[in-house]
Amino acid sequence: MNLNTTPNGLLKTKQHFEILDGLRGLAAIAVVIFHFMEFATPDYKDNFIAHAYLAVDFFFCLSGFVIAYAYDHKLADLGIILFLKLRFIRLHPLVIIGSIIGVLAFIFDPFSQLQDVYGYGQTFILFVSSCFMVPYPLVQERYFNLFHLNPPTWSLFWEYLANIVYALVLIKLPNKVLWVLTIIAAVLLGFEAQKAGYLGVGWGGDNFFGGGIRVLFSFLAGILVYRSKWIIRSKLGFVSMAILLLVVFLVPFSKANAIIDPLLVVFYFPFLVALGAGATLQPKLSKICKFSGEISYPLYVIHYPFLWLFLSYIEVKKPNMATMQILIPIGTIALVLLAYGVLVFMDLPIRKYLKKIMFKSV
Repeated sequence: MNLNTTPNGLLKTKQHFEILDGLRGLAAIAVVIFHFMEFATPDYKDNFIAHAYLAVDFFFCLSGFVIAYAYDHKLADLGIILFLKLRFIRLHPLVIIGSIIGVLAFIFDPFSQLQDVYGYGQTFILFVSSCFMVPYPLVQERYFNLFHLNPPTWSLFWEYLANIVYALVLIKLPNKVLWVLTIIAAVLLGFEAQKAGYLGVGWGGDNFFGGGIRVLFSFLAGILVYRSKWIIRSKLGFVSMAILLLVVFLVPFSKANAIIDPLLVVFYFPFLVALGAGATLQPKLSKICKFSGEISYPLYVIHYPFLWLFLSYIEVKKPNMATMQILIPIGTIALVLLAYGVLVFMDLPIRKYLKKIMFKSV
């Protein structure tokens, strides 16, 4: 057996881009705050972090870069099936955990009777669709999300498809073909932004295909950043890179979004990934970046059921803005700590167990 295909060889990973890990966590926190603010101030023009929905495009671009970096040179040895198993183990335990949290929040929400409206039968279907990532936009009272119990699952749905297409098709394509596909995707992205007025699409039944367009461009762009060796070496550190990322999320919401959004996604995010990959991390910030990277995925996957509770609370209690300004920071910190707890006590042990089982058969 080739050494690279032994269990020890398969488990070896390349060096992490620590600053990119840190940025991923920062983007996840921005998403949480954005979702809080969506309910506190429904008009995006009053939302100070109104463009944090573009964090998803940053995630997709970063994912394309990292997947190409990690697997371009070893997918042939791994094989497609083993690659997909590894991705499943990495992603799916938290999908299930998020679904369980979502269904419990739905059933036991003290401020809402939605579960009574839809009954246990429909609730069970919602739960199964969430666990297996089958889009099921049912709850009209809550914006017809593709996955009501845990809305962020919509982007994981497209992430899964991107991984499958990478293993079956993209890994084999030369850069020239990838360039053509990426340019086509950029054009489609521009059309989608013009149609919707912005790029915060993909999460609902009426904007489903917008999510496909978003992942198509950004995932391809991330692959091209890696394969074209666009790593920009600089003395910029994590703080500088964090500021460069945050300024995107703080762009005010306006009628110009149809132009601003695709420009940021097409040009700025690939540049930011290339810049972050070559930036210089100060040793004293290494633990912060590591923690930020570790909590990014669990935070993104588990936070939204608690946002539904927050919305139900707002609908019933109608708190003033001063109260919400206290609740939102406390809620964000609590969710970060919960995400870390879920990572340490649930996700990591489950992944370790599943890998142990998988490699017994190798």
